[in-house]
Amino acid sequence: MSAYNLNESYDSYRTVDLEARAAAASPYELVLVLFDGLLDELARARGHIEGKRYQQKGQSLEKCLNILGGLNGALDYENGGELVQGLARLYDYCIYRLSDVSVSLSLEGLDEVVGLLGVLRDGWEGVNATRK
Repeated sequence: MSAYNLNESYDSYRTVDLEARAAAASPYELVLVLFDGLLDELARARGHIEGKRYQQKGQSLEKCLNILGGLNGALDYENGGELVQGLARLYDYCIYRLSDVSVSLSLEGLDEVVGLLGVLRDGWEGVNATRK
């Protein structure tokens, strides 16, 4: 079996897994599912950059940008106050950095975004744990 077929099989498995997790998730858990998918795709983008698979890198980063756009679009600007404004700025910054990474292939820029989003993901996990 070729590496392409293995990647295709993994993509199919991951899609089904994410769909199943999303279907059973509360709104807080859904955000965690999105963060998990985003961080997983960022790791894949890193592997594509390192392996000089630039077409796949572009596809991975496009998925990441779409997820970030979805997270940004779901923010409640009317009721969220300063917290929502801060999250919006952070999401916008991550989108900007990933757009730069797509051209510059900067692993440092990618790692910066992974670090920021990892901290946010941990925060959401804490919020979800206190709501149970």
